[in-house]
Amino acid sequence: MSKLSDNIRFLRARKELSQQKIAEALMISRIRYAKYEDGTSEPPVEILLRLSKYFGVSIDLLVSVDIRKYPLEDMLNLSSNRILIPITVDTSGQNQIEIIPQKASMGYLHGYGDPEYIESLQTISLPFLRNGKFRAFPAYGDSMPPYKDGTYIVGRYIENLSELKTDKTYIFITTNDGITYKRFQFNEADGICVKSDNNFYEPYKIPLDDIKEIWEFACSISTEEYEPEEFSQHNIQQLFVEIKKDLNKINTDSIKN
Repeated sequence: MSKLSDNIRFLRARKELSQQKIAEALMISRIRYAKYEDGTSEPPVEILLRLSKYFGVSIDLLVSVDIRKYPLEDMLNLSSNRILIPITVDTSGQNQIEIIPQKASMGYLHGYGDPEYIESLQTISLPFLRNGKFRAFPAYGDSMPPYKDGTYIVGRYIENLSELKTDKTYIFITTNDGITYKRFQFNEADGICVKSDNNFYEPYKIPLDDIKEIWEFACSISTEEYEPEEFSQHNIQQLFVEIKKDLNKINTDSIKN
């Protein structure tokens, strides 16, 4: 809890408040509050909740990040009162795009809420992407042609499910699948339905509880070019998909008859 004691001491000093003033707001004694600041005692959950509401800072941020290093004014709020994302800018104030490397993409699930992890990522700047927080994620597999391994999908962070648009593509960060790029279809009470652009793969539902972040497609960056034979392979695969659909239709019609 050393970060907590440093953080509440820093926040109190920034607001130019006395320990007594904050203790009164928390409905505890000044001596008890002082122990939280000097780290000799750890507050119970109910006091953590009061501290969070009083300072307007999420609990996970209070206890896990040294907020003296990351000014709150330069951070972007995430949904569900989770940790804040630091916004990286260059010396001219241009918004930087963090790149999630392919080899370390699974580690993103453990580091997405850690400003020090995000700060360690390489960045790029694209002048045509403004008014938002952007991040680049690696694409995998053949479910979303023409994107292939080696392509990066740049996404704009969105805060609410209400921002999702039917038939638009998004990067979903989930507890089960990690980083997945799919086309949004519709909402359900307990999840969202998505599909691949490659019809070989069936649509499926992502439970709401599994979703950690959502990034709307902004642009793509290809690091390899397609070879002519790859398009041929894709056409053959699509042909099998169409044959499968026709067979299913024939079987359905046979059952009806």
